[in-house]
Amino acid sequence: MDAIKQRKSIRKYKTDEINRDLINEIILAATLAPSAKNRQPWKFIVYTGEEKRKLLQVFETSLNKENEKHSLLPKFTKEIADAFNTLRVMKESPVTIIVMNTNGKNPFSQIDTEDRIVEICDSLSIGAAIENMILRATELRLGTLWIGNTCFAYKDLADFIGEKGQLIGAVSLGFANENPSPRPRKKFDDIIEYR
Repeated sequence: MDAIKQRKSIRKYKTDEINRDLINEIILAATLAPSAKNRQPWKFIVYTGEEKRKLLQVFETSLNKENEKHSLLPKFTKEIADAFNTLRVMKESPVTIIVMNTNGKNPFSQIDTEDRIVEICDSLSIGAAIENMILRATELRLGTLWIGNTCFAYKDLADFIGEKGQLIGAVSLGFANENPSPRPRKKFDDIIEYR
């Protein structure tokens, strides 16, 4: 419970580099997550230094395009400002971990019902893996931010990454340079029901 209670979404980072052994330990924690039918549908691509800068340049160029045209996600136009803030966070953190669903398909393509069910189950598995990652990072006194805003630049990022499968999102990783207050939570009685 300690790591669960201490975990916070970190949006300000120190510039200190992260030892590769720590990154590997965090990824190992992810691989211990449960997965539907034991498919283990995850792949983690760690970006640092110049390669991270190139990745985020693609993200920024694509965000600017989406901000002008609103062609990829036209119903999310109010959310693009948050995506630019996410980009700022990703630039500041020393590590960006891209999370892929190795069985997934481009979310803009049509898939049949059976494939959709597999995709949902694999997404749940990957969510558990990401949670393991960020809890282990918390135990190691590292900060993280679970990122979904890659959706605004999906096609360009997926092309740049060049991996088969579905881009799920990213995790920023580094030593926290802030200690935000806990976010409000719904009342326990409002979210539980016994039958």
